[in-house]
Amino acid sequence: MNCLPPLETKNAPDDAADEVKDALAALTQSVDEKVTEATAKAQKAHTDEIKALRGEIAALKRPGAEDGDTEDKPEVKAFWGFVRTGTEGLQPDERKALIVSDDTRGGFLAPEQFEAQLQKELVEISPIRQAARVTQTTAGRVVWPRRTGTITARWVGETEERTRTEPTYGQAAIDVHEMAAYIDVSNWLLEDSAIDLAAELSSDFAEEFGRLEGEAFLAGDGIKKPVGILNDASIPTVPNGHATAVSADALIRLMYDLPATYRNRGSWLLNGGTIAEYRLLKDANGRFLWQDSIQVGQPASLLGRPVIEAVDMPGIEADATPVIYGDFNTGHRIVDRVGLSVLRDPYTVATEGLVRFHGRRRVGSGVVRPDAFRKLKMATS
Repeated sequence: MNCLPPLETKNAPDDAADEVKDALAALTQSVDEKVTEATAKAQKAHTDEIKALRGEIAALKRPGAEDGDTEDKPEVKAFWGFVRTGTEGLQPDERKALIVSDDTRGGFLAPEQFEAQLQKELVEISPIRQAARVTQTTAGRVVWPRRTGTITARWVGETEERTRTEPTYGQAAIDVHEMAAYIDVSNWLLEDSAIDLAAELSSDFAEEFGRLEGEAFLAGDGIKKPVGILNDASIPTVPNGHATAVSADALIRLMYDLPATYRNRGSWLLNGGTIAEYRLLKDANGRFLWQDSIQVGQPASLLGRPVIEAVDMPGIEADATPVIYGDFNTGHRIVDRVGLSVLRDPYTVATEGLVRFHGRRRVGSGVVRPDAFRKLKMATS
């Protein structure tokens, strides 16, 4: 006969249940501790991320800074130290980073970021820079060899005497000229770190230098400035046939007077008023000669070739030259010698609470292939 286990009643002791309860309480406490620890870590990481982000934003707001490590660059630190305190506040290595080796006057170059912004604005102001070939030079005068005459040949018989021939060469020279301006900046402005001095200085210098060089590239007389395209006597002209009225026939004659090599790469150069007149011209079938661009960023076209608007070009009037057509990249050269040199003068206007910054730029330009251009000449009366 089997013996049955004793019956358990509610009042009997339950050691197993107590053990389960204790284990469950320990597990609950462990989970709570881990959750608390994880929450604290997440909050700390979030706080650190916010602090880092605020630091990056503050760095971006500092003058001359575009990214977080911009001010760590020695040339940028040196430049802003020079702007605010002059050479006296610079360390020897910072002076070495800024002094122009071939500038005996003690000019100071801006950092690359500053210079790039200046060049960008110069290009926007002077449309000739967009079309011409731009090069750098380390000399005050640049000379290119130029062929002025080609060889000649003729048909000959088997034993007939051959004639001697040889090409002839000349030179195309461009002199580098200087333009200068100065800006007065208050001491308060220099001391206020919230002001973007790089934008202020580059904008002011670029506006004036761009206006001055764009004017000279077109109409310079060669006196302390380049000889402009309009004043280059070696460029052939095509008569318009009328003193004040424009015609499609004159444009076609102007375009096809160029050799095909230059004609197929050519661009029109004219001002806004002249553009308005030519936009009204139609061919014999009533089609407009002017065609607006259908692609963003591309220029409009006249007789199928791009149009460059230049505010310094003359308008349509008697004896004027309102239109130039040609291959600017081949025929016109711009040489940059000194992009920008800044000299700080804390004394001249010190009594007015100002610091004077002298900016100078050296550039030259000229026509190196006159046969790549044609100018439209209006009649005298």
